[in-house]
Amino acid sequence: MQKLSLIQFARSSSARRWFYYRNLLGDISRQRCKDGDTEDLWRRLTEFGVAVMILAGFLSVLFLTDGVYSERECSYQDVVTHLNLTQNKDMYFMTRPVKNYKRPTKVSLEVLLYAILDVVEKDQKFIPYVWTVMRWHNEYISWNPNDFCGIKTVSLPVEILWKPDLTIEEMTEKDKAPPSPYLKINDNGDVEVKNDQVLISTCRLHIYNFPFDIQSCNLSFKSVTHTEEEIQLLPIDNSSEATEWSREVMRTQHEWLFIEMTVTTSNTSDVADRPMIIYTITMKRRSVLYIVNFLIPVMFFLGLDLASFLISDSGGEKLSFKVTVLLAVTVMQLILNEILPSTSNRIPLIAVYCIGIFALMLLSLLETIVVMHLMAKDSQASKDNEPDEGRSSSEADNQQEVRKWTQCACIYDCSVGETPSQHPQHEAKEVRIDSRNQQHADRSPCLGEAV
Repeated sequence: MQKLSLIQFARSSSARRWFYYRNLLGDISRQRCKDGDTEDLWRRLTEFGVAVMILAGFLSVLFLTDGVYSERECSYQDVVTHLNLTQNKDMYFMTRPVKNYKRPTKVSLEVLLYAILDVVEKDQKFIPYVWTVMRWHNEYISWNPNDFCGIKTVSLPVEILWKPDLTIEEMTEKDKAPPSPYLKINDNGDVEVKNDQVLISTCRLHIYNFPFDIQSCNLSFKSVTHTEEEIQLLPIDNSSEATEWSREVMRTQHEWLFIEMTVTTSNTSDVADRPMIIYTITMKRRSVLYIVNFLIPVMFFLGLDLASFLISDSGGEKLSFKVTVLLAVTVMQLILNEILPSTSNRIPLIAVYCIGIFALMLLSLLETIVVMHLMAKDSQASKDNEPDEGRSSSEADNQQEVRKWTQCACIYDCSVGETPSQHPQHEAKEVRIDSRNQQHADRSPCLGEAV
């Protein structure tokens, strides 16, 4: 206060005198004064010198007082003692910091998305890393910063003051990281608490369009015990501001692309009439790796299966090749089953895609098996027909030989030692067959002998 009064005095009387004598010196330099005014001139010069000395004295006092003000020692403990925080603790943390219980406590909330750590489709979990800031007014806290060397903010342990009991409705596991041990208060009674949390929350994921899906997960902040008449939750930022700030502080997004953050406050109280603010985080999956590592290889397997029709069906290489390709697609389906949740109401399009390709390859394998079976059956039948044909031809030859030798036996039925002249009937037979002996002599050895 003394420093301010000296500055005001210097700006008032001394400044006016300075401008007056400056103008007077200007008149002397221009020799505008007359010879009869010399005595008055010296009087004015004397007054000017005195004014300069007074101004110098004021400036010296000003610098001296400034040094004394800067050497004054102040501490945060002085503020704590002034507020009586160490002795009268019940007034600060037992109940809501209002002097009239009908007056609600307005709690301002700010949430910024720092990172998207993971999204577990199998367990329907969303794991973000967020920054939360809570601000509210404590009516029992106030001080004058001029009385404490200009101190306007003080950091205190969180156990000293009352805090809103806000929780996240979707959180399934408690954050393992310890919360911030301090909060900050200012001279107007505003209290601020900052925390960074790794939230493990539940989120209903719609994976019908996997891996080209867009997911939206909610973070619902609400009070556990206080109703809307006691606490009023107010967002510090709107949807566009929260989205912009989150994009600026975003560090990692895993396999997701952050799109926007929507803040909803109207008509969001729950059944127990407790205040609630819902932050909806919308994100899109990066599908490039799934296309390269899953969709395209499955299509390649189908191409290999179609190319196997060029392999010959005579051996077993074609069948073994088709079975190998089919097993490869089965492995890809097992990997997909580990990713997708089993609680989905609709079959994802990527599962339909894999099942269709698997069915085509299975039909191709069945076709190969049928063709190889028919070829094996035809080959066996041809092998069985070859011995039957050999046996039938040899039996025909034997029968023909038997007929020839039978004819020979009919011709030569005479007794041993008899000559043909002794039996006239034999001579007649010889005459009748004589004409045919010439034709069959070459084919029948018995006829040749008879001749």
